[in-house]
Amino acid sequence: MNNYCRYALHQIRVAIDSLVELVDCLEEHDLQQRPTAAKHSVGELLEHIATICRADFYIADGANQEEMATFYSTVSLISKEEIKEALLSNYTFLQERFMEFNEEELHMEITSYWGVTYSRYEWLVETTAHLYHHRGQLHSILVHCYGLDLNAQLFE
Repeated sequence: MNNYCRYALHQIRVAIDSLVELVDCLEEHDLQQRPTAAKHSVGELLEHIATICRADFYIADGANQEEMATFYSTVSLISKEEIKEALLSNYTFLQERFMEFNEEELHMEITSYWGVTYSRYEWLVETTAHLYHHRGQLHSILVHCYGLDLNAQLFE
């Protein structure tokens, strides 16, 4: 694996570790909180976040819309423990798969089912941005909508 992937995966791991800390700050009933009607609950947002590493890898590997719908239909994370386990196992899945790619495979361009084309390495960068985006969203919801005093380190 090249160093750029190693560095990007490290930043993803920082996000994953801080997300686990955020989940640890919650009570099980907090997962049901819905800050805005018709939007995801805290638990639904966390379920989405917990699948990002695996889902974004599938997209980076060329999964079509039907395959992604099938994947998402199998996901059901309802407890804090399930969410934390999924965050960590999906990160490990992503890390192991990217460690298998050689330089040529990392530069291979993959077009998503909605028409965006990136190299596999760019999909890894996109995964990093995707995780940090939703982590910030979650943090803001917990602090500003529910007044939680979170003791989680978001950056190293």
